[in-house]
Amino acid sequence: MKSTTRGTLAAVLTCVAAAAGAASATSAAAVGTVPVPVPLDGVEKSLNVELPKIGGEIPLPMPGAPEGPRYVEGRLIPDRVIPQLPVSAGLPGLGLRAPLPEVLGDGFNHVGLDAPASDLRTLSPGLTLDAPLTAPNPDRFGLPDLQLPQAGVLTPVLQTVPGANLGLGQGL
Repeated sequence: MKSTTRGTLAAVLTCVAAAAGAASATSAAAVGTVPVPVPLDGVEKSLNVELPKIGGEIPLPMPGAPEGPRYVEGRLIPDRVIPQLPVSAGLPGLGLRAPLPEVLGDGFNHVGLDAPASDLRTLSPGLTLDAPLTAPNPDRFGLPDLQLPQAGVLTPVLQTVPGANLGLGQGL
């Protein structure tokens, strides 16, 4: 094989390996949850019974960057004095699989509940204010006019779409 062919092949393999590594790293980072298994194997073996299989997912909250104050013409104080802070996380997930004994036979069926972690988007409350003075008025030789002070609270936001699956099946 020529050295240019070997170099090209090595470059292609390096790119494929980097892409595969990036794909697996982004899928793990995109999930944003930590799996939490509940170990019941010791109790199962000591009591000689079938116990449910339980596992969960705990979300990792990720704070975002606030929008910051917006300057509006005619106002002395910016529009959002205390900006809203976005936080994205998720609702905790749960996986449960419990054995159900068969009425006619020695085998087991199972009932399963799967409530995966769902995305959660929040915005903290914010504050907007306006001063009791207006911007300089050219008709009054640059002196500001008086007005009533204004204060407002920006309401918090909570958005999510949770879901769950409940089902019966054969076997454990």
